[in-house]
Amino acid sequence: MSIDVNNESGTEVDEQAILDIARYALARMRIHPLSELSVIVVDAGAMEQLHIQWMDLPGPTDVMSFPMDELRPPSKDDDEPPQGLLGDIVLCPEVAARQGAEAPTKHTMDEELQLLTVHGVLHLLGYDHEEPDEKAEMFGLQAAIVDGWRAERGLTGPSPAPTVS
Repeated sequence: MSIDVNNESGTEVDEQAILDIARYALARMRIHPLSELSVIVVDAGAMEQLHIQWMDLPGPTDVMSFPMDELRPPSKDDDEPPQGLLGDIVLCPEVAARQGAEAPTKHTMDEELQLLTVHGVLHLLGYDHEEPDEKAEMFGLQAAIVDGWRAERGLTGPSPAPTVS
């Protein structure tokens, strides 16, 4: 799996954890090991520009996903996953820090960025949360991936509650 993490935000973030959880999520979703993903960490100003340009919404947001080859997880366990370019995930640590501090299970900016990375991966794989059933599926899968990753690393305490909208 080729995953690039590029921090352009000026904020110190745990890039290794972002890389690790992205790799874990893609493996868990059975994405081809030669597929490619890019994660870009930007400041609030850059994120606001992207949010306005692509979503026509004001202000910075926490995560945006830009799919390339529209890869999907294999539908059957014995199906061969397709290889390709997943696309880009853009994260904003300033928004992540605020969301983590305001979450019911208060958590750090880095924990929120890990959650948002999984959220972004799921969006790249075609998951969405516009409808209640879609939201239940996506957020359930997101929690399972984050919990599994944390358990593998022996991390204790509650997992970050979903704060993305």
